[in-house]
Amino acid sequence: MITLPARKPRSSAAATRRTPLLLDRQALKRRLADDTYDVVVIGGGITGAYAVLDAVSRGLRAALVEKDDFASGTSSKSSKMVHGGLRYIEQGNVNLVRHSLLERHRFRKNAPHLVHRLPFLFPVLEKEGVFDARLAKGFEGLLWTYDLVGGWRIGKLHQRLTVPEVLAQAPTLRAENLKGGLVYFDARTDDARLVLTVVRTAAALGATVLNGAKAEGLLTQAGRVSGARVSVDGDTIDIRSRAVVNATGVWTDELDAKADEGHRPQVRPAKGVHIVVPWEKVRINCTVTVPIPGRARRATCTRWGDRVVLGTTDEDYQGSPDDVHCTRREMEFLLEGANTAFEGTLTEDDVVGSIGGLRPLVGGKEGATLDMRRDHHITIGRTGMVTVTGGKLTTSRHMGELVIDKVMTVLGRKASSRTAKLLLLGGAGYDAEAVAASGGLAAHLGERYGTEARFVGDLIQEDPSLAEPVVAGLPYTRAEVVYAVRAELARSVDDVLSRRLRARLFARDASADAAEAVGAVLGRELNLPDAEVERSVSAYLASVRHEKSVLLEGAAA
Repeated sequence: MITLPARKPRSSAAATRRTPLLLDRQALKRRLADDTYDVVVIGGGITGAYAVLDAVSRGLRAALVEKDDFASGTSSKSSKMVHGGLRYIEQGNVNLVRHSLLERHRFRKNAPHLVHRLPFLFPVLEKEGVFDARLAKGFEGLLWTYDLVGGWRIGKLHQRLTVPEVLAQAPTLRAENLKGGLVYFDARTDDARLVLTVVRTAAALGATVLNGAKAEGLLTQAGRVSGARVSVDGDTIDIRSRAVVNATGVWTDELDAKADEGHRPQVRPAKGVHIVVPWEKVRINCTVTVPIPGRARRATCTRWGDRVVLGTTDEDYQGSPDDVHCTRREMEFLLEGANTAFEGTLTEDDVVGSIGGLRPLVGGKEGATLDMRRDHHITIGRTGMVTVTGGKLTTSRHMGELVIDKVMTVLGRKASSRTAKLLLLGGAGYDAEAVAASGGLAAHLGERYGTEARFVGDLIQEDPSLAEPVVAGLPYTRAEVVYAVRAELARSVDDVLSRRLRARLFARDASADAAEAVGAVLGRELNLPDAEVERSVSAYLASVRHEKSVLLEGAAA
């Protein structure tokens, strides 16, 4: 049976549902067309997701529309760190660090199944390191600052490590120049699943949420924005709303120009890329920060199960925001850093996945993007549209709060934000230690769905064949594909493999091999004609081929 979210907010009760929240795409489309909203948020990344959650939890009638898929832009292609940002202390932006560390703490309370503590290791090398023993003393002072302004909330302070202790965490580090190390603690998350969980929590509280809904224009009345015209599945829907939020990230200027013909571009996209290699090639147990020869930027190598994620770059980007991938030059840049720091040799043949994303920075056009501040910007335009850009994943909850503060100004209403203590779906009653100790499938599902893992487990109990892996070499089950369609608004093979399962990032070629099986599930669950299923499979395979061609451009055939 298909159920829709209730229209009235029910506080944290949404986090303790007894039945799964199943979303009916056709019913959601009808609701968008028929209802009048207090606010419609355009853009389904982490900022838009938290804005609609903040709105509905205050009692506003709220909607969220996303032109592609939730988190399909920057919010599935971040460094996946929930952190204060040591670099921002180096830049003198201590207030951003202090606030980020507070928000990190809130994330770990509100989404304990999705945000996990992670040690960060800085090797101290005699030469050719991030810093030598002399500079390490100054850097430790920076770590004390980090701990004191909020790092302590994670439950551990930074530590000095001996050479044997460093090698215990990173046994393949080149030891000839190693003098010891420093370790501090931050957190990481699966960014796409975090966005999806925030969106689903908003839906559980009564918000109308829909992907594949592109804002083609804005509705106006008496010179003020009064809604949005969106195209959905070949239909056009006019969404009536008393306020509109532009949370479209690197596409911000495009939508702002629709609201104000005199708008001048404000966003400066900065490109960041990551590549993924098998864990056995590096064998680290934490995040290790390594130097890249001749560059000021440090690279990070982070263990993620049986994979290691290497990143990131930070450079101006001039191309299409709809076609962003890691290039061969960028891949070689990251491989060079890893090969300098670790024994053995990583090659392009070891790269099993890659992503490229854009940070929507706001500020001057001069200087390196690496040196630009990551503060957010929220404005009310001449036509009353609220626009938000900048910021970072860690501060997204607070950004959503401030956005809706502006919306309340537009509406002439008052209500306080409630998201600082609002548990996300799957977070209530979650015991990370117990889940980790359970191991196997239970641990895998628990770390992705929290206490809602029982709903995926119910599917397996009904049909034990759904416990089978869907992608060779990865733990994702067929039940998760079914759940993605029924409960997470997955519409395509790409929605499932790139964001619901993250299989494309961690095993690109194996995910392509699974595309047909995923398409078959989509066809059954959504009652799609064979031709539409084939189009979805073919589109995914073509996208993977394009990603690989960009990554390996110039390689021998």
